[in-house]
Amino acid sequence: MIIKNILLTGASSGIGEALALHYAKQPETENLFICGRNEKRLNAVKKACEKAGSAKIHAKILDVSDRTAVEQWINDAEKTAYLNLVFANAGVATLEETPENIFNTFSINVMGVINTVTPAVEIYKKRSDKDKIIAITASIAGYHGLPACPSYSASKACVKAYGESLRINLLPYNIQVNTICPGFVRSRITDKNTCPMPFFMEAAPTATLIAERIKQNVGLIAFPWPMRFVTWLGSILPNCVSDFIYKRLPYKV
Repeated sequence: MIIKNILLTGASSGIGEALALHYAKQPETENLFICGRNEKRLNAVKKACEKAGSAKIHAKILDVSDRTAVEQWINDAEKTAYLNLVFANAGVATLEETPENIFNTFSINVMGVINTVTPAVEIYKKRSDKDKIIAITASIAGYHGLPACPSYSASKACVKAYGESLRINLLPYNIQVNTICPGFVRSRITDKNTCPMPFFMEAAPTATLIAERIKQNVGLIAFPWPMRFVTWLGSILPNCVSDFIYKRLPYKV
């Protein structure tokens, strides 16, 4: 499958920025539609992408929690070029578990994904071609609720399950769905973390890994494998055992 036209949310920093630069460098990329909420950062990413390759870069200041605006943006992008990859990547950290931060976490991490994926699915269903991919960024934290970040864990668990379910649900329409569960990757989110971050990864190699596994159509792209194993194990342990372990883990401060 040749991925020529890509739409990517949350492209102004972290994994999203690295993904934008990765796809901009690919000779087959013709159009790259990116969005973010911070105009300065997004414009900087756009300029970097334009220097990186020959693709046309379309940047949009956008809040993914705005359902109408996101739907309009995706429909407009599809009119410009048939989309091959719609990547619901935008996400935020909760930080302090205040009511405002909790609502914002679910608004961006869950509804932002739904606002992106739903119009993309409707567009893809109308097309008979097979070059149709949806990618969703979840997190290793979505494997089991972590006491240091309950809202973030819950939001990522939601979109992980959503992506895994859609993968089978959309098979009759020849729509490929990949769910990405990274561990700790350099971003504005991890820059604010004060807790230990084992197996820390830089954003650029992370983007390359993700893009390669999407091409291979790996359904659940979870890494690094030691963290995947540990979080998976935590998810299947009896509560009395997992409680004992999690009570002894360091909290964010």
